[in-house]
Amino acid sequence: TGEPYELAGNRIVFTNWFYVRPGGFGWFNARGENVTVRGDEAPEEAHFRRFDYPHGIRIMAQPAERVGPILEPEKEWEKNGKGISLLTLHAHEGRYRLWGVCAAGPCYFESEDGIRWERPELGLVEFQGSRKNNLIDANPGAVFRDPSAPEAERYKGVILDTISREAFEAYRKQRPDGWEPRAERKDVGHVYAIRGLVSPDGLRWTTLPEPLSVEHSDTQLVAYYDRRLFRYVLYTRNYMIGARSPRAPGENTVWWGGDAGGVGRRSIGRSESADFRRFPLSEVILEPGPEMLPNDLLYTNCRTSIPGAPDQHLMFPAIWHASDDTTSIALASSHNGKIWHYLPGSPVFETAPFGQWDGGAIFTHPDLVELPDGRFVLPYTGYNVPHKYPRGRFRFAPGLAVWHKGRLAALEAPVRGEFATVAFYPPGRKLRINVLTQRAGSLMVEVADMQGKPLPGRTFADVKPLVGDHYRRTVVWNGQEDIGHPEGAAILLRFRMEKAKLFGLEFVW
Repeated sequence: TGEPYELAGNRIVFTNWFYVRPGGFGWFNARGENVTVRGDEAPEEAHFRRFDYPHGIRIMAQPAERVGPILEPEKEWEKNGKGISLLTLHAHEGRYRLWGVCAAGPCYFESEDGIRWERPELGLVEFQGSRKNNLIDANPGAVFRDPSAPEAERYKGVILDTISREAFEAYRKQRPDGWEPRAERKDVGHVYAIRGLVSPDGLRWTTLPEPLSVEHSDTQLVAYYDRRLFRYVLYTRNYMIGARSPRAPGENTVWWGGDAGGVGRRSIGRSESADFRRFPLSEVILEPGPEMLPNDLLYTNCRTSIPGAPDQHLMFPAIWHASDDTTSIALASSHNGKIWHYLPGSPVFETAPFGQWDGGAIFTHPDLVELPDGRFVLPYTGYNVPHKYPRGRFRFAPGLAVWHKGRLAALEAPVRGEFATVAFYPPGRKLRINVLTQRAGSLMVEVADMQGKPLPGRTFADVKPLVGDHYRRTVVWNGQEDIGHPEGAAILLRFRMEKAKLFGLEFVW
């Protein structure tokens, strides 16, 4: 463990402190010798010095803009329903792919720009005597592309399902550690199970015969393949809940809320496995914290990552405010997918005013993608009435949460600040900056080797300060765009900022 790091992509966005050096310090005597801890100087004789000490900076989530609806029911198989809802958005090999659900069932859309959507004639499902439609043969849930799998299973999805009691009993005998008691909902008479689906192309789906696990996860499920862990990771609904006393009589069938006001606060769980066909039970990794109200619940997880940086994990959990049946979207980040923190500045996205098409409730879906013009967009489904409102006449439609110029989160210096990154191998020889400063502000960057020694010609004295609004701006030192490091060597970057917001770094060749 430790430096230098290897980036999984070509970008760094500062959504947590993982890539920021914590800095060092030392106590030194009059001869300049480091006497930290081991010296015997009198209290007034040693002097304190800092090294690459970050100060004057903070990380803040940035608000999103609403765009939508991006799709309206137009075809016969889309009409006579309550609307079109979304499942997953992908960007792959120059095109955008969108999975959703319309009146006649699961459907699929494609786009060249992520804004204008086409309905390809897939020929998979018959509707009113014709197969000329964009319907697909199964609801795949949250879709992900698996780079480790053979072509026949290149695409995968996870959904919530129910199984019969007979199937449940057989499953418990085969996997005594693969189920939890909350999955058996005796009040409604069924057993919850998580199932996996596989596909060669994201269109033709096969449901795996056995559940991935049997647990109570009655909401959005999101999975992906982690290239660093070489394992599949699954995010579920779980609960902030304790063990029931063994002295309590009878069975507790209402524990999650409802009219009885049960104790289980909806939270987010995580499970990982080397085998997509078998997962251990998920464990809570993010729950409503003391910074939230006591009746705020985490309803969906919407796990995704920074475009171009698959190792920089994000979540956009929908917070259900049970006190008034409203929703908002928070932003959480993680450097490993296991330990999560909410970003200051959350929520980043609020339900629109009541009366608008998305003025009742909003729920986001994976993935966060980058459009050709640099905007980051996240799909969501908006509802015209609150989540638990009587649903006889409710309607829904798809929209996009948009961050222009990819400005999702900012490492900012409100007045004046400095920091250094950890050491890493740069995935390119040019550094592009996404930054916004006030007219009286600036940003400067210096390149150093792993030991912290500035590279010749790449110091603060050599750099051209950036002032104003710069998106994908290449940093220049004495007229040179090259970072200046020896080929194959690791570097660290130092920043001096004044009244500036740094939204990200990008490395190009």
